[in-house]
Amino acid sequence: MPGTRGECELMGRYEALQVQAALGNLAGGDGPALAFAQDVQARKAVAECLAATTTLWLPVYGVGAAVLVGGTAWFRDRARARRAPVGH
Repeated sequence: MPGTRGECELMGRYEALQVQAALGNLAGGDGPALAFAQDVQARKAVAECLAATTTLWLPVYGVGAAVLVGGTAWFRDRARARRAPVGH
């Protein structure tokens, strides 16, 4: 997942700006409330981005694991067959 973390962080920053634009007038002088809302939305956006990316890459990891296990089983079977006495 090269570069994914950086893109998800940018998504979080964008979401924080969206919250500021949406709640800017409503928050008025309550800066901590606005900062909290921005932080919550930014974290949510980053989490959703990472979850979506992981879901996209999951089949690749599954195929890699299957190839690794299958290859290991095949090589072990071949080694066992070479060691087995002839006639058995």
